[in-house]
Amino acid sequence: MTPAGTAAAEAAFREERAAVLATLIRQLGDFALAEDALQDAFAAAIVAWSQDGVPQRPGAWITTTARRKAIDRLRRDRALADRVQRLGRIAELETPTADDDELEPSAVGDDRLRLIFTCCHPALAMPARVALTLRSLGGLTTGEIARAFLVEETAMAQRIVRAKRKIATARIPYRIPGDEELPDRLAGVLAVVYLVFNEGWSASAGERLVRGELCGEAIRLGRLLVRLMPDDPEVAALLALMLLHDSRRDARVGEHGELVALDDQDRARWDRGRIREGTTLLDAALRRRRPGTYQLQAAIAALHATAPSPAETDHAQIAALYGELARRAPSPVIDVNRAVALGRAGRAADGLALLAPLLSGAALARYAPLHAAHADLLERLGDERAAARAFARAASCADNAVARAELERRARRLAV
Repeated sequence: MTPAGTAAAEAAFREERAAVLATLIRQLGDFALAEDALQDAFAAAIVAWSQDGVPQRPGAWITTTARRKAIDRLRRDRALADRVQRLGRIAELETPTADDDELEPSAVGDDRLRLIFTCCHPALAMPARVALTLRSLGGLTTGEIARAFLVEETAMAQRIVRAKRKIATARIPYRIPGDEELPDRLAGVLAVVYLVFNEGWSASAGERLVRGELCGEAIRLGRLLVRLMPDDPEVAALLALMLLHDSRRDARVGEHGELVALDDQDRARWDRGRIREGTTLLDAALRRRRPGTYQLQAAIAALHATAPSPAETDHAQIAALYGELARRAPSPVIDVNRAVALGRAGRAADGLALLAPLLSGAALARYAPLHAAHADLLERLGDERAAARAFARAASCADNAVARAELERRARRLAV
């Protein structure tokens, strides 16, 4: 074996894994068998490619080899109680079909769509959907997913196993939903991808503010969805939204790992390529004249990303967009963001009025961004003592160490 062969196999599997796994699951009808066969094919590739070089079409080579490995596994399991069914599956897999080199790209695309909708099926709990999506489509190892979400690897492995078992026992169909189901099911898929991104962008706990590996995987999944569903404006808008946020990633954390607020960021460090790509995707989505919530959020992100300076940011327009977003998808989190935008647009009193029912309720009592927004508005109105107390309250609610340190710094600054 040579390092070159191993590196080539690792690169090919990283690129081809999701597509090959999706095809194998369709052919085998079994998540676990497909994953085991894929691992067998990976081991075979390291040996074969070290000797013979990388094949012209790595994905086809992996698919063919994995299917053969699956047949071998099925043969070894003939003694099982379901041997008749397994032998039937062997015969089906051995039946001559079109060579994998001739598989239509549309068929591969359909397989990946089926896998996405299966992993994100509403019968699965949201944590299970996220874990299974990252494992099957994102290509992250169980350990990587566990570390990203700050749980033990054994617990994450059990979560993934339970999700696969639920798919099998509940007979969740491995298919793309029909037209009548698609809007609701697609919304769930997009929510999973955006949840992955948000956990990467603002880690809910731990010592790091940003988990770049999760941001990167969410964007990769977003690109895949855009390739598979190029005519859906909300799919394009979600990718645009993630790219526009991610353009600021490097400027969002300081030299010592501290949080750098948006207004204090060095805009020269923003990724202009990602901003251009995000705004291009958003413009194309808006031209379809089928507005949706991700388009509204992407439009807000674009106003921030394209403003030359904090003073030149159109906060009034941002507040109006949050108002429309709240009308379409009411949420207290949206109201918090809208209140902040109102404050920056010179309407801090209106922002406080919007927050009042949230501050008096119990639902968001431990939601740090609510108390941080309250503090920001109080400071804008000149009540620094009350603002310091609100920042301190926000810090006490923050589970992320970096965010907590910044909120504590702001509280100390105003308490002097």
